[in-house]
Order: sequence, then C-alpha cells, then structure tokens
Amino acid sequence: MTDALSIAALLTQGTVLAVLGTLAFTRIAPDVILMAAMAFLVIGGILTPGEALVGFSNPGVMTIATLYVVAAGLKETGAIQWLAHCLLGQPHRLRQAQLRVLLPASGLSAFMNNTTVVAMFIPAVQEWAGRLRLPPSKLLLPLSYAAILGGTCTLIGTSTNLVVNGLLQTEMGIGLSMFSLAWVGVPLVVVGGGFLYLFADRLLPNRQGVLEQLEQAREYAVDVIVDDKGPLVGKTIADAGLRHLSHGYLADIERHGRLLTEVPPETELQAGDILVFIGDPECARELRRIHGLKPASGDVHKLDIAHHHRCLVEAVIGPDFGGLNQTVSESRFRSRYQAVILSISRHGGRLTGKLGDIRFQVGDTLLLETAQDFVDQYRYRKDFLLVSGLHDSTPPDFRKAPVALGILGAMVTVSALGLLSILEAALLAGGGMLVTRCVPASKARRYVDLSVLIVIAASFALGAAMTKTGAAAQIAQWLLLSDDLAPWAALALVYLMTVVFTELITNNAAAVLMFPIAVAVAEQLGVNFMPFVIAIMFAASASFMTPLGYQTNLMVLGPGGYRFTDYLRLGTPLSLIVGATAVGLIPLVWGF
Repeated sequence: MTDALSIAALLTQGTVLAVLGTLAFTRIAPDVILMAAMAFLVIGGILTPGEALVGFSNPGVMTIATLYVVAAGLKETGAIQWLAHCLLGQPHRLRQAQLRVLLPASGLSAFMNNTTVVAMFIPAVQEWAGRLRLPPSKLLLPLSYAAILGGTCTLIGTSTNLVVNGLLQTEMGIGLSMFSLAWVGVPLVVVGGGFLYLFADRLLPNRQGVLEQLEQAREYAVDVIVDDKGPLVGKTIADAGLRHLSHGYLADIERHGRLLTEVPPETELQAGDILVFIGDPECARELRRIHGLKPASGDVHKLDIAHHHRCLVEAVIGPDFGGLNQTVSESRFRSRYQAVILSISRHGGRLTGKLGDIRFQVGDTLLLETAQDFVDQYRYRKDFLLVSGLHDSTPPDFRKAPVALGILGAMVTVSALGLLSILEAALLAGGGMLVTRCVPASKARRYVDLSVLIVIAASFALGAAMTKTGAAAQIAQWLLLSDDLAPWAALALVYLMTVVFTELITNNAAAVLMFPIAVAVAEQLGVNFMPFVIAIMFAASASFMTPLGYQTNLMVLGPGGYRFTDYLRLGTPLSLIVGATAVGLIPLVWGF
C-alpha cells in the first residue's frame, strides 16, 4: 500500500512538473494542457472520474462563469466607460492624471472583473491622454497594476479569490464573506497605489503608444502599375495628372528592379512601372479612377470589400492567435480574417522591412484595413486581446448604464449583508442583465470565457491528486527546510513560491496547485491554515514583473508602447512592497 501510494505521489509530482513546464515554455493552450493532465490522472487510476471532475461543480467556478454575464452587461451598456469619463475629469498635470487613473481603476476592480475594467479604460485613457498631451506610457501600466491591486479587496474582485474560496468551501467547509479580504486588500491598494503615484513617473519611460503613432500609420503605401496598353505610357508624371492628387503623393517608382526615389515632374512613365503612392485610404479609390493605372499585386487590392465599407482597426495579438511565430505571408492573414495589415507595432515602435516577412509575436499591435463589422466579429474571439475601431460606429447604449450599475450595486449589497451567497447573488445579477436587455443572451454567451473556466476546473484535479497521494505533504516538507521554521517564515516561502508560479503560469492554476501545499505546510507546523490560504489569494494576483503573468499586463503592452524591461523596472519593487505588506498583515488579521 505504501509503495503504491509513493508511486502515485511520484506520478502526481511528475504530472505537476510537466504541466508547469508545458505552460511556461510552449504555446499549447492552457486548457488543452490541463485537460490532458486530468485525463492522465484518471486513466492512470490516481483519481476516480468523480474526483477529477469535482472542479466543474465547484461554486467558485460557477460564480466566475455567472460574473462574465454581469461584466458583459456593464461593458455593453458602457457603464464603465461612462464612469471613467466622469471620474477622469480634466487634470492639467501628470500627477493629477495618474491619481485620477489609480483611484477609479482600483475602486471599480474591487467589484467587477479587472480585465473588463482595463479593456474599457484603455481607449478612454488613450483619448484622454492625447487630448491633454500626456504620454500614455506613464498611465497605462499603472492602470493595470491598480486594477490588479483593487481586485484583491473583495471576494469578487478577481477570479483567483473565488477559486480559492471555492476550495475552502469544498475542502474545509469554510466560506469567506464579500469584504473578508478588505483588511489586507485595502492597505495593499494604499501602499501599492502610493508607490505608483510617487515613482511611476520616474521609473516609466516617456514613450508613444500605438494610437499616438497613427498619424503616420494612416499614411500607407498604395502600389499601382502602369498598364502597358493604357494611355499613360510615354506621358510625363505632370501630364498624367499624378502630381496633385487630393489624398496622396507619388513617392517612388520601381522600374526594372530599380527604385527611383527622386521623381521630377518631367519623368516619363514606361509600361510596367510600379508607382508607389503614400496617402490615406481614399488615395486608393482616387487612383482607380485614373485610366491607365491598375492595382499592383498586393493584398490591399485583393480584399473583396468595397472601399467605402472599409475602416481602420487596431488589434493586439493574444496568446491564442493561430499565426504566432509565423510570418505574415505564412499565416494567410488576409484570407483568414478578410483584413489587410497596414503596419505592425512592437514594443511601441513600427516594424520596418518587408511586411510579409515579419513574424507575429504575442502583444504585437496591428493596424488593419478591413470591413466595418470586423470589430463586432472579432471582439469576442481569443485571437486578439483587444480590438478597437479607430472610428467606432457602434457606441454602447449609455441609456442603460444606470440600470447595469444598479444591478451591480444590488448584487454587492445583498451579498455583503449576508442575505444571499456570492453565487446566488451573481445568478440573480446575471439574470437581471438579461431581463433588462443590458446585454442580449447571444452576446452574453460569447462573453463567457470557456477556456478560462476549463483551466480552473481542470486544475482542481491536480490539487485533488496532490492531496490524495501525499505529494502535497512531501512538497510542504521540502519547503519547510527545517522542523523549527517560524510560521511567518513559512508563510513568506508559500507567498514567494506562489508568486513564482503565477509569473510562469496562469494565476488561477497557480492558486489551485499551491492550495494543498499551503494546507500541508500549516498541518506540519501545527498552526492555523487560513493565513497560508489567504497568502495564496494575494500572491496569485500579485503579478507585476512580466507582461505574460497577468492578462491586463499584456493588454497594455502595445497601447502603452512598453518593453519587457519596463515591467521589471516598475513591477519588481512593487512586488517586494506588496509582498512584504501582505506577509506582515495577514497573520495580524487571521492569526497563526
């Protein structure tokens, strides 16, 4: 029996290591990895099907699923955007602007999904920063960090809190109330927000984001070829009427493989000349009306979309984008999305060179020419983290914003007063959003992120296997280093290990994997397990040092023009300050 248990424990530990390595170093979707691990544990006889599938009936997971519908109502009615415009105001100095970003972002994130808050704030802050002539790079990363910190204040502020609370309910029969975490969360917001207010300006670069570069990006190359049977052969540029176009100008001529960059008006056109015009989107239509010119071979002219039905769209590539690490040409982007890439921005700078040879990376921001319905079609897809039309013709229905905010307020109130559980309140709120038509049922379905729910639910199988086989107890023993380790030192180690996990893998998976280890550490020390469980909640959300550790960090990468080092420069000291504050406060509130 002991040998069987030890073999099962080794298999479980090996599975956990394989999951961690695959999540950290491959592009395989997290839900696929976790489902494969769950299947292995069932087929290997380590878990029964009922034990493996327990996560799919966990109240925390179901609460997250329901809150997606609540968030959909808030987003579709523009409630967050409406609040953002009311709260941002018209400051005249950067410090005032940062304060007006930090306060509402952290406050709103305490009561709704922080990803939704950041997604709605990004365009508002960009427009606001441009109007006030402030660098967006000084505002957007603090926005992400403030949303993360704000989410730690309440039980519904982040999905991680709900997941761990669900584990507490099923494993320990204990449930947290809406504001149980506020005793630590609010001081973290004050300390972390104070650090951002004092030092973000010094530590962050003064760099343009993608939208601030669009004045140049709107001017793109339109290639046409001189028809060898047309009337322009032998005419000069001036005589052909190509000197005074309304929407563009002739920049270069490609002739027999040579590029002529200085083109005087008296230059004679030859059959087969490729003329490169620089202009706005109207330039292409203007050139098509000139007899003797025809589109050169190029993707812009292959789009089967009427020109007046096209628009410019900004899209940030996500980790589930199908063409990652492929070149633009290899990905068949135009045929897949019915959109043409005009320019690509990476870390705040436009990429040069032949567009078709550029390889896609996560966080790349694309400027696209496409149909007007592209934003609605791909806003809910996982290919892109953020999709926004430069001239959005479908604004939210702001008339229902007060209704959506009222539903949210009612949900928080009945839950905080203990009249209903978090799940029951969320179910009523989600139903209220549908009944009042704040969000149609068809759109609400698309807002529910099944891949995230599968990752969370499947992670429960790993946690169950670690507890059942004794693998968690073994890891806890290794973590303690010595038998006489002080409880606060063990708490710091658990916090640190969770932070490392959440920077490498998803925050929810890190929390589920660390839960049985934290409980085992407390049992071996003979102390209260609650401080260790609460530490996991805060540590799993404290992802500040990399853009990949938390989705909101990745969302601001392109719009803020950030580089990897920017996250380290601001996020490392913030992680240390938040960690020290949390480890110091948690034992005071919950006690060993």
